[in-house]
Amino acid sequence: MSQRIYIFKGFERFWHWSQAFLIIFMLITGFEVHGSYSLMGFERAVDTHTFAAWTLVGLWCFAIFWHFTTGEWKQYIPTFDKITDMVKFYAIGIFTQAPHPYKVNPNRKHNPLQRLTYLGILAFVGPLIWVTGWFYIFHDQWHAWGWDAFLSLEWVAFFHTLAAFIFLAFVIAHVYLTTTGHTPLAHIKAMITGWEDVD
Repeated sequence: MSQRIYIFKGFERFWHWSQAFLIIFMLITGFEVHGSYSLMGFERAVDTHTFAAWTLVGLWCFAIFWHFTTGEWKQYIPTFDKITDMVKFYAIGIFTQAPHPYKVNPNRKHNPLQRLTYLGILAFVGPLIWVTGWFYIFHDQWHAWGWDAFLSLEWVAFFHTLAAFIFLAFVIAHVYLTTTGHTPLAHIKAMITGWEDVD
């Protein structure tokens, strides 16, 4: 028997889909800037990539404010409770129709592996891509600021691209895992409506 519970608030859904669109758009334009292909031309790709980046910075600032004022930041505190069960579920259980070992509720929206992954993205990968991105944007000021003595555009590019590939891997894994609910679209529907069907 299943029960419908309201998990994702309106702002969470707005933040999630806006962030997803901006990150995917920045991956597309960023890899064009990197020279992987040509869709809109280098200069336009740089301009739209930079605009999307500043838009995402604004969204993240507002999201951080929202998470701290609502107490939702607690959803990202790591826990190792049931982490072994989650690893077994993702490695074997989803292929054998095993029951999900973690039951969501409004106070515990993310399982232990999700918490660790999201925390890693927010605490390490996000700052790496933002700092290197800002170094890129302001590279013409390095000399005036005295940064050119210890910064290399080659290394900035390397770490920015590394972080972009990590984001790309996260997006692919995230999209795949959305299909592992009791139906392939159940988790996606929950992030659209806010309501999740749980056993």
